Amino acid sequence: MGFADNRGDYWRGRYKIAPGKYGTVADEYGKTIRFRTKRAAEKAAAVEEEKALIASRAAAAPEPEQITFGDYASRWYAGQDLAVSTMQNYRRHIEEHLLPEFEDALVSEITPGEIETWERSERARGYAAGSVKTWRGTLHLIFADAVDEGLRESNPATRRRGRGKRAGRSRNRGPEKVVTSALGVLLIAERAALLSGREDEFVAVVLKGYTGMRWGEIVGLETQFVRRAAVRVEHQLYELDSGEMHRCPPKDDSYRTIDSPDWLSKLLAGQVARAGEKPCACHGLRYLFSGHGAANGATRRPGAKLADVARVAGVSTGTVSNVLNRPGAVPEATRAVVEKAVADLGYIRAWPSGENAAHWRRNGFATWLFQPAATGWYPKKAPQEARPVPLIAEPWPGIPARGRGAAGRAEASWLPIARGLTPHGLRHSHKTMMDELRTPPKLKDERMGHEDGSVQARYSHITPEMRRELLAGLTGMWEESLEARRRMAPGSPVTVLDALLRGRP
Repeated sequence: MGFADNRGDYWRGRYKIAPGKYGTVADEYGKTIRFRTKRAAEKAAAVEEEKALIASRAAAAPEPEQITFGDYASRWYAGQDLAVSTMQNYRRHIEEHLLPEFEDALVSEITPGEIETWERSERARGYAAGSVKTWRGTLHLIFADAVDEGLRESNPATRRRGRGKRAGRSRNRGPEKVVTSALGVLLIAERAALLSGREDEFVAVVLKGYTGMRWGEIVGLETQFVRRAAVRVEHQLYELDSGEMHRCPPKDDSYRTIDSPDWLSKLLAGQVARAGEKPCACHGLRYLFSGHGAANGATRRPGAKLADVARVAGVSTGTVSNVLNRPGAVPEATRAVVEKAVADLGYIRAWPSGENAAHWRRNGFATWLFQPAATGWYPKKAPQEARPVPLIAEPWPGIPARGRGAAGRAEASWLPIARGLTPHGLRHSHKTMMDELRTPPKLKDERMGHEDGSVQARYSHITPEMRRELLAGLTGMWEESLEARRRMAPGSPVTVLDALLRGRP
């Protein structure tokens, strides 16, 4: 600690520089400053001692490690120990969106401005604002750990608030979520069943619309958890990049029992009977729904698989897929490594199979069943442009024409029910239905698998009467939608719906 030294007619400030070594407070020319009071000399000595301490620490501090973002991101990823799905997402974010921009840049030299430029370019490429925000969140986590390791002083991915002309929520505002009504759920379910040629899709769409279950929870619903008047959510199936369906707990551990109306319980009981006793080969369990369309025969084809290429190249299967389908989106160095692995392993793309997949694939269901059912249009897929679903007009609402020349044989096409609606939009639709029925927040949260940690929620409780009122309200919506559908046509090509419309058990 600095001290004052009495020199007779003045005081001078003295401070410690090193063990056994002291300095004297001096002016800019190195001349000792003479203080009139002891207190002034002590204060000046304390300031100089603090400066000396800071300087000594800076001199002793090692130079920060100079490492590229690509090398550090690989090291960072290897150090994580998280759920399989989370690890897959982090790897996809890093390889497909962060490395193309920052791979060769030094971690210590990446600036906030460069990150803002990258974010704008990602949005300009057509990615959703929510997706870009997620990728930036991963970037923020990586840099936060880099700061903790002393590789840089601050996190350049931290979003600066209140800067720019559009710095509020509107900056990342996405389109309004599309929802549909009870009648919309029924009509989309009917069309999805007509597109697939079976009843699984009808029951699944209705189940999602009237319970708000997440996609993975429906795909992973085992028959043992379909109860007499409820559905128990115990697991979900999460689709990995390798095509494997990973069985894991529901999101945020939202285990719950969802009450189901009598009519829905009967639909589910019928689906349990159709599902049969045969377990799936993936997990040896009986699931309520099976996949639609041909299974990927790659598992039985001799030779290298997509996952083998990814392992040899040291990248994700999503990156391999990008190299094969969108090579311009992958850094040149990464592309060269993947292409070499493809050549070395003799990997062959596409292998048809004559049997159905054990489970729906998220993208396949949304693209080829749900979207055409909701909009009446098949999506664009090279070399074909987007096109209306070709229909044989009778019986109403029309049977999708299939095979070569289907468009030429078409007599009609569907009108859109809800443009922009996604399978997840049915979860929002169910929440909207409960809002219309004035369902208490506590019961809505329970049904959706949400958790409200507020004090108010802690003192709110669900009563049997609340449950009865909700089920009665949902039943009323279902019966109104059936009546509206009956006015359009008295029957349906979908067997289970036809029985409901004609009042048969």
